[in-house]
Amino acid sequence: MAEQSQAPSVPLRAELSQSELLRELEPVVEANLNRHLGVAKEWFPHSYVPWSEGRDFDGPLDGEAWEVGQSRLDETARTSMILNLLTEDNLPSYHHEIAVLFGRDGAWGNWVHRWTAEEGRHGIAIRDYLLTTRAVDPVELERARMTHMSAGYVSPNSHLALNSIAYVSFQELATRISHRNTGSYSNEKLCDQLLQKIANDENLHMVFYRNLLGAAFELSPDQAMRAVVDVVRNFAMPGAGVENFGRKSVQIAVAGIYNLRIHRDEVLAPVLRHLRVFERTDLHAAGEQSREELAEIMDALDGAAARFEEKCEARRAREAARKG
Repeated sequence: MAEQSQAPSVPLRAELSQSELLRELEPVVEANLNRHLGVAKEWFPHSYVPWSEGRDFDGPLDGEAWEVGQSRLDETARTSMILNLLTEDNLPSYHHEIAVLFGRDGAWGNWVHRWTAEEGRHGIAIRDYLLTTRAVDPVELERARMTHMSAGYVSPNSHLALNSIAYVSFQELATRISHRNTGSYSNEKLCDQLLQKIANDENLHMVFYRNLLGAAFELSPDQAMRAVVDVVRNFAMPGAGVENFGRKSVQIAVAGIYNLRIHRDEVLAPVLRHLRVFERTDLHAAGEQSREELAEIMDALDGAAARFEEKCEARRAREAARKG
């Protein structure tokens, strides 16, 4: 998968320290923040909530208790919406992670606060939509929120700025696709429109971080390649700590909302292709070794995705036979 190339003639540079990396990347952060502000479109969560459908729930207001027949979403769509929302709910932990790592001053700080502000509207919009349309059990949702947020979130890359940049380059795209595919799967026009708006935000965030990662490759290609390999090998979504995540993720995977094939072909591969990681000619021995590891990981993911697809096809065949 990786092309053979001669070792670069430039001398091997010592790895950048954390402070050096942040300092060297700050002009790139500033330029990309300005670009982001120039293309980001203002939108309002309340515009995507059908308030006229809302009515009181049981409790102090003595309204109508929720029951599953009130939801226009099927079980898989509800599961995906709840998982996406719970992931968005942990924004305070995410903000803490990047504010501590990137700082709250200068261009880095401006980005941290802007990113947090944009992410904040996602949870607001999804929750208002779900409750107003009675799409999910509000009691179950609140209990799940309390459980998930009480555990908090600590990134495995929280002490490594370059690994964190690599991680969010993939994770923001994964989140975009998860929201977008959930909207399409829901078969509900307004739900689809709302999640498309959120997906647009996530895509812009991905572009920002991907551009930083590209700049890091120019600064220290071997170091950046090692970070990418480490992140790809151990990648997990921030919502992996949600209670019963394993069962929920399988349900979503079988439905084709987000699975291993999508992860490999629509998240990892496009970012790696954009960064031209398999075409670089500036890697030294350590970087070449990392690239070979990356190629092996991608091949292994391809095989695992194919096996999952075979299982899904066999399952569909069995279900069709039973119905027939």
